[in-house]
Amino acid sequence: MSYASFTNSPASTKIPAHSVAGGRALDKSRLTALLAFAAATEFLLVAIAAYFATVLYHRLILQDSPVAAHYIQESLLISSLQLLVSIARQQYSRIQTQPRHVFLWSGASSVFFAFSFFISMIFLLKISVDYSRATVIAQAVSVLLSVLCTRAIWFSLLQPAIASGLIDARRIILIGDPSHCAHFSARAIATGIRTIRSFDFPTDRADSADSSVPARPDAVQALPDARQLVANCRPLRADDIVILNSEPDVPAALALASALSELPVDVHIVPVGAIDLMAVSRFTQFGDMVTMRIFQSPLTPFNRAMKRAFDVVAAIAGLIVISPLFVIISLAIKLDSRGPVLFRQTRHGYNNEPIRVLKFRSMTVMEDGDNFRPVTRHDPRVTRLGRLLRRTNIDELPQLFNVLVGDMSLVGPRPHATSQNETFAELISLFSRRHNIKPGITGWAQVNGYRGDTDTLEKMQRRVEHDLYYIDNWSLLLDLKIMIMTFLSRKVYWNAY
Repeated sequence: MSYASFTNSPASTKIPAHSVAGGRALDKSRLTALLAFAAATEFLLVAIAAYFATVLYHRLILQDSPVAAHYIQESLLISSLQLLVSIARQQYSRIQTQPRHVFLWSGASSVFFAFSFFISMIFLLKISVDYSRATVIAQAVSVLLSVLCTRAIWFSLLQPAIASGLIDARRIILIGDPSHCAHFSARAIATGIRTIRSFDFPTDRADSADSSVPARPDAVQALPDARQLVANCRPLRADDIVILNSEPDVPAALALASALSELPVDVHIVPVGAIDLMAVSRFTQFGDMVTMRIFQSPLTPFNRAMKRAFDVVAAIAGLIVISPLFVIISLAIKLDSRGPVLFRQTRHGYNNEPIRVLKFRSMTVMEDGDNFRPVTRHDPRVTRLGRLLRRTNIDELPQLFNVLVGDMSLVGPRPHATSQNETFAELISLFSRRHNIKPGITGWAQVNGYRGDTDTLEKMQRRVEHDLYYIDNWSLLLDLKIMIMTFLSRKVYWNAY
């Protein structure tokens, strides 16, 4: 995506191409109409899902026909509650700034609140006699699936359009140095924020500007004072005004922001040397102070508890299902070569603490610590059965016991041998951030083909990039997606030897 350059000469300065009025971008009213249509679609599909869930339950389970009019009213009530909760929490309007999993999770939470209100209403109004628990559960499940599917579709349609500039999410005015405005505008356009005009920061030098030369419509103008700047901003009807100020201009920026407060817009101040820093930070309440949080712990206590509960339940179920396979593999290993069935290898786990990882023995040696040497293609140390175990990832199955004791998770960055970690930690920035969550039996890097030999720095960098993406975008839905891909994706088996 190319942008017109900014220069210090007002006559030659242009705003980015995407912000030229009359371009292919739709105005904000069109976005509002699309979001309203999305909400109406969700309202209709939720009502249909709630009604047909009741009909199917009655006909398939209870073998009778429900009173249509009765359940139509309840279905519309559920749909209305779902819509009101979503609007009250501004879920539709935030689609432009939220990742997919957050948008879907907010939909699931709105279903929870809607049914909480619905159950309370039918109880307080004493109309719950005709409602069985199974009916409510059937409706809740169908409504949840309906909301998730509807939002996934709308997200896939709207988000690319916003990112490409086809739809304007917000219209902003920038005030500051032209080069800083260009940099900020280039970052903002990716999220559908369109720069409609930019101005120089009002300074004393503006008094000497040649007023006899008419300003171009797309020029960055040097204005003599804040009052004139307010007058020029008023007819543009922007959503936000962003002041890009340097450190010496902080007092003047505060005075300018105060003058701009008479406009019906949001006014922002961004330190020009910290644009990239602020893009990855959040302002948070810290005691009685406000701080800028750059990084945060990947998982909240609630998320950790939820992930841990899922790990324990799935690990127990997995061990029960594959227990016959454990017996068969154990016998096969003993018949194939000398040595133990299982072996432990020291690797780095959560918070860089060493853990002992279980594996089916697939090699004639059991190297550990500083003696570890990565496996290569056609490695003579791998046994005949070991090649099959490693190619199919079956050698990792004993790590389900590591999951049960809490050393590992089902999904997370794959743990490396300690000697590998120490080597690459010195070469790759943020390498040790991989250990901010528990390592996993499978992970986002593995299902995208980044596994096996790491004989070059680039291979490990790509693996680390995928691991950090997983850490920064974790959700239970992402875990489920990775587990499904582990069984179905061909990339999982690339470089498996």
